[in-house]
Amino acid sequence: MTDSLQRVLDALPPSFANRQTIRDAAAIAIRDDEATLETQMELTRIPAPAFREGERGVRMAELLRESGLTRVRTDPVGNVLAEFPGAPSGRPLILSAHLDTVFPEATKISVSRDGARMTGPGIADDGRGLAVIVAVARALMQAGVDPPAPLLVVATVGEEGVGDLRGVRELFKDDREGRQASGFISVDGAGLEQLVNVGLGSHRYRLTVRGPGGHSWSDWGLPNPIHALGAAVGELSSRALPTDPVGTLTVARWGGGTSVNAIPSEAWIEVDLRSPSPRVLEEVDRDLHATVKSAVEKMNARVPAGTRLEVETTRIGARPAGQTSWDAPLLRAARTATEAVGAAPETSIASTDANVPMSLGIPALTLGGGGRAGGMHTVDEWYENDQGSLGVLRVLFTTLLALERDA
Repeated sequence: MTDSLQRVLDALPPSFANRQTIRDAAAIAIRDDEATLETQMELTRIPAPAFREGERGVRMAELLRESGLTRVRTDPVGNVLAEFPGAPSGRPLILSAHLDTVFPEATKISVSRDGARMTGPGIADDGRGLAVIVAVARALMQAGVDPPAPLLVVATVGEEGVGDLRGVRELFKDDREGRQASGFISVDGAGLEQLVNVGLGSHRYRLTVRGPGGHSWSDWGLPNPIHALGAAVGELSSRALPTDPVGTLTVARWGGGTSVNAIPSEAWIEVDLRSPSPRVLEEVDRDLHATVKSAVEKMNARVPAGTRLEVETTRIGARPAGQTSWDAPLLRAARTATEAVGAAPETSIASTDANVPMSLGIPALTLGGGGRAGGMHTVDEWYENDQGSLGVLRVLFTTLLALERDA
């Protein structure tokens, strides 16, 4: 056993770290660092855009089965699930990473490596997370660890963007395995310090305003959807938003019209609202719709009868907000593991798969998988394996300590 690994084990509770199977699992995780990187690159090379994660899911299922996990299966939306054999019955702890990427089908997916640095779209988010949960499963099985509570390993679909957390939503439906979970650990991206224990909620809308349209000269005076939405956007941009907790409102896209010499018959905006507070999120949501409605009504009040504008609202995304207490047993396990690998735990707010269980009152958090990363969500995304094996150890120890607290 290396001196560096011994120092990590010495920082853990002796009753935990002195068990031979746990020491063996840690040694295997360190030994298999290169194999973990190979898994990371292999999975990243398999395209997995939103709603097209199937091929990567097939390979992930094979890897989990090869690690020794049992009851490997795919659920109705494409999540891959596997169980630790021989665990006692009870509420499972879930260890998870997501299969999908932000990149559309046309994106050329290639991964290159130069020493410790690998470059390719999705190599960190979430190629790293997937490789780490495979590494943890392999280490536990090869070391013969006997977990005191059930462990369910899941690779989810639809975490990114338009996926709108569809995989984890399915996992935590009333009749699915996740709803009875004792806790949920998501491994997403790189890093050692951050513990995402606050789920950043979001509401996303496409607001479309329609009218009769017409010629810019001969029909001037008819209601103009772009003018109405422009007035609404102007009002929204000058509005004071909540600051404690914070709420944000971003008009991210807009469009409409067919010609420079025509009054448009349709215009639209897409808006992203965010807050870690469900209450604030609802407050900003109400204000958005009231402001757009008011702008349209003001225009309708000064145009000829029978030429009114109408608003259509389409929700294009909604992520629930939530929070896991800093003192929750799952967070204490993660803090202990983080400190043991020599990092200072930092709480963080983000939108991840953990949002859904948090919103249901199930303890949940998101951890990075070690190393460093940059260029996220670009084709030049990179991961650098700077003590990346410590990230595997952190997830391994968090999982085992959380299982003990749930036993």
